[in-house]
This record gives sequence, C-alpha cells and structure tokens, in this order.
Amino acid sequence: MNDAQDAQHAQGAQDAPGAATVDRVRCEWANGTLTYTEYHDEEWGVPLHGDRDLFERIALEGFQAGLSWITILNKRPRFREVFADFDPAIVAAFGDDEVEQLMGDPGIIRNRQKIQATIHNAGLVNAMAPGELDALLWSFAPEPRERPLSAGEVPATTPESIALSKELRRRGFKFVGPTTMYALMQATGMVDDHVEGCWRAQEPERIERG
Repeated sequence: MNDAQDAQHAQGAQDAPGAATVDRVRCEWANGTLTYTEYHDEEWGVPLHGDRDLFERIALEGFQAGLSWITILNKRPRFREVFADFDPAIVAAFGDDEVEQLMGDPGIIRNRQKIQATIHNAGLVNAMAPGELDALLWSFAPEPRERPLSAGEVPATTPESIALSKELRRRGFKFVGPTTMYALMQATGMVDDHVEGCWRAQEPERIERG
C-alpha cells in the first residue's frame, strides 16, 4: 500500500486540521489529521536529494511495511534520534548492543528484522561514493505522466518501482519491495501523484523542501 492509499485507511488520528489549513483543496488522504495535512503540504511529492535523506526515507519506508504511515510520522523524531539522524556511517557501525537498545525503545517500531535491515542497508550506502545513492535512485524516476484524477487512479507499483526494487535487491538491500519503492518515489518527488484539483498539483513550483 502506498502512502496515499495507506493514509486513507489510517485509524486513531490524534489531531484534526486547524482553521488555517482547511481553505485548500487537497488529495483526499491528506484531510484526516493535521499530521497528514502538514506532511502532504510540506513534504509529499517534493523533490528530495542527498544520500543521508534518501537513506532515511528507505529506512522509514521499510519500517512502515505492514503499518500505517501516520505511525511512522508520529515516531519519526525518535527514529531520527536513535538512528543518529540516519547518518549511514554511524548506523552501519551499530552492533548487537545497539540492536538490543533499539528493541527496547517504545518510541520506534521494535521489529528486529527491520532494525537489522536498516543497519545492513546503512553499510551498503556507506560503501558507496558520495552522491551515488542519490544518482541511483533518481535514475529510475519516470518521465512525467498524466495527472491522476482520483486516488483510485494512483498505482501501487509501476515498472520503474519494480526495476528500482530489483536493482536495490541485486545490490543487497533489504525491505525494498516494489510497493515500498513506489511509496518512496511518491514521497521524494520522483513521481507526482497529487490528484487533479489538489492545490499542490496547481502550485508545485512554490514548494521547496527545507
């Protein structure tokens, strides 16, 4: 399930959009909570570059597998704290002691396979030349396509996400399936799946990722 489809099914929202956010038309999934609204308006679909930032995204998308994305957003500050802001060199050096500490931390997703996969993937990223991960991921970005009219027209996978998943797996990466990689491509601006009528579809040039 990609970010947009996942968001539509999220339960247990803790907040709601405030008055300052309800005056814009958005993708339907972004209207449920303030967390989703801010994520939609400020991050989702904004081009993201940089090896560290993209490694973080790979890691968080992997942790999201089987869960709702809002769970990851709510836990993201703690993820960043315990994973050293997703610095690949630091995370790659994590050993058994760090794994056990992470397994005992209720502020993150305590899944041993996902924790170990993140450490493993960090080692692969750390072994790359600077900028190599960025160039690799973005090399699979497709040409712009016709904008979806509704969430029902947004795919869960594409030939490009399947190819990206296959290449990352060939290189040894874990938790990088085609659906997970398409969610990454959506989130990082490699594809633009804001639906027709969404204000982000009308004004994408005004958005810059901080």
